[in-house]
Amino acid sequence: MNGERLLSRRAALREYACGFGLLGLRSLLEAAESNPSSPLAPRKPHFEPRARRVIFLFMHGGPSSIDTFDYKPRLADYDGKPLPFKRPLTFAEGDVGNLMKSPWEFRRHGQSGQLISSLFPHLATCADDLTVVKSVVGDSVAHGGASLQLHTGSNTFTRPSMGSWVVYGLGTENQNLPGYVTIKPSLAHGGAKNWSSGFLPAAYQGTAIGHAGVKLDDLKEPIEYLTRQGFTPEQQRFELDMLQKLNRRHALARQYDPELEGRIQAFELAFRMQTTAPEAFEVEKESAAVRKLYGLDRPETSDFGWQCLVARRLAERGVRFVQCSHSYKWDQHSELVRLHTRNAREVDQPIAGLLKDLKARGMLKDTLVIWGGEFGRTPVVQGGDGRDHNPYGYSMWMAGGGLKPGISHGATDDFGYYAVEDRMHLHDLHATVLHLLGLDHEKLTYFYSGRYFRLTDVHGNVAHKILA
Repeated sequence: MNGERLLSRRAALREYACGFGLLGLRSLLEAAESNPSSPLAPRKPHFEPRARRVIFLFMHGGPSSIDTFDYKPRLADYDGKPLPFKRPLTFAEGDVGNLMKSPWEFRRHGQSGQLISSLFPHLATCADDLTVVKSVVGDSVAHGGASLQLHTGSNTFTRPSMGSWVVYGLGTENQNLPGYVTIKPSLAHGGAKNWSSGFLPAAYQGTAIGHAGVKLDDLKEPIEYLTRQGFTPEQQRFELDMLQKLNRRHALARQYDPELEGRIQAFELAFRMQTTAPEAFEVEKESAAVRKLYGLDRPETSDFGWQCLVARRLAERGVRFVQCSHSYKWDQHSELVRLHTRNAREVDQPIAGLLKDLKARGMLKDTLVIWGGEFGRTPVVQGGDGRDHNPYGYSMWMAGGGLKPGISHGATDDFGYYAVEDRMHLHDLHATVLHLLGLDHEKLTYFYSGRYFRLTDVHGNVAHKILA
């Protein structure tokens, strides 16, 4: 009919509805700052929070608690002798030896007298700010399941990550930056599942800055690319609109594709980030003294120091949850002395610098800093001078954010194998983190697949003993 084509009602809706979707999306973005219905708009917590934000320092691989924060003098008496009780399931069942004392010296530090090994001389100067939990318990002896459980609460199913739940519950304070950023995460042992939003809307997923295999110098180019040199904002908006029109057309054809929806929102966020993100990553603007505090002047500490400094800059710009990853380095089944020494040297000064910097800026009081790996390591030897995986009782520490500083909580047995006092399962850890942020873990739920889900599922108790 005069060159015009006939469309069915279904085809017409598919052809034209994408324009309405784009209009709606743009309206949502323009009103994000003032519209409380925006997915990332700040929301009131369930009760008065003690912390406003989280910085999670993930030591991927599993640091040895009995060589870092859980001093066990009896190991020296039993060095080289068999474990005097039945050993639980380990990862490398056929390669387990006798007990091995810690190769490092422990000393008391600060007015609190925290026992910290010689692996962390810089962090030891922050002893009075640390809340060391020596009785953490998980359910998996393998990296994949243990890492998933630490990050998502489940070691078997794909679930929203802790950071996603936090942003879902509280929103974020800067609409031009992601609410949840993970810096140089590992692509192994769960990979993106560790920072995904799972069945939560895609707006709550973590935004990855590079990955563990990217060198620091190579990481800066994509961040600088956000400025899109040579393009005006209007040209960039037009380019994005055309791209999003195609994405929306695909989304309509597929009805609902969470990965595609996440990609659409990521493009929109990237556009908004162009004026905010580059400045947030410009650590060169910091004074020489601050850069030295984080160890950016030394090759062995510059990488993790950069991560920690960026984490502070993102936190003070309203990002709700930031994760820094030291990956994948702490899995010492052999060469414990050489490799744990190297690993600690890479992170010790940057972490101490972060704590001191946050404290000097008045941010530590409402920033919750968390340090730890997916599990600890066994008191029995493996591979000459290594240790196997141990999820039955290990240490993590937290600082700031409404905690009692300078204390130790919980205990393992005389050999550092099992948690025997004030056990803190990972569900309890998650419940406590949410509580510090003003969120009731039993009320922070999302309806999916016929029932309400939460980060702690049907478990979790808040560790009130460590709250200030």
